[in-house]
Amino acid sequence: MTALRMGHGYDVHRLVPDRELILGGVTIPWELGLDGHSDADVLLHAVMDALLGAAALGDIGVIFPDSDPAYLGVSSLTLLRHVAGVLRDNGWLVVNVDATLVAQRPKIGPYRAEMRRNIAEALGVGVDQISVKATTEEHLGFTGEGCGMAAHAIALIEKE
Repeated sequence: MTALRMGHGYDVHRLVPDRELILGGVTIPWELGLDGHSDADVLLHAVMDALLGAAALGDIGVIFPDSDPAYLGVSSLTLLRHVAGVLRDNGWLVVNVDATLVAQRPKIGPYRAEMRRNIAEALGVGVDQISVKATTEEHLGFTGEGCGMAAHAIALIEKE
């Protein structure tokens, strides 16, 4: 019998001027970016938390604390590669990841394929194992008002 585990990740970051907007490892031209210690890639942060949660290995705040200057401005793709290594070291394989960005703007359709490729490459899996979606909240709440972005992700992993 194969051991399967599922994890859920959630992250949120405030939108601010004078920062690049990086989502799924893609720099998206826009007037605002996400505030955070690393590159603040809210989508990848949710993915990492889903994977770590599925393996019961903590969360990104434990592994990459924002009090550590080593992670200031670091690419979340670098962090995701590290998480993939932690999973492998603990005998886990990624089955699939399904991630949803919650943001009123910008539209991510033109960048979705590149986001999927980035996540798949970082995890060492096929692009067909990665789903990236987006939704608005119809101008409701902090995401709908354009004050921030959120992301949810679920991940399924299996024991080697």
